[in-house]
Amino acid sequence: MGFMDLIGALVIGLMVGLIARFLLPGRDPMGCVATSLLGVAGGFVGGLISRFIWGTPAPGLHVHPGFLISLAGAIVLLILARMVRR
Repeated sequence: MGFMDLIGALVIGLMVGLIARFLLPGRDPMGCVATSLLGVAGGFVGGLISRFIWGTPAPGLHVHPGFLISLAGAIVLLILARMVRR
């Protein structure tokens, strides 16, 4: 993963995290970095969910989970974080 890939993942993660926090309103004391990490982690969780549902991709084929699955993963993580805080 190159430097530009990392920057792109953080920007997309920030967008996914912001949308997840918008869809689940409430008090979440997170800054931009935590929101971005929530989105990136949501992409990871979304990728795991999609692999569980649809199986692993063919060898050598790099399939990214997509924006909506990343968003679903970020929402799941946000719900879990709220449950742990209570």
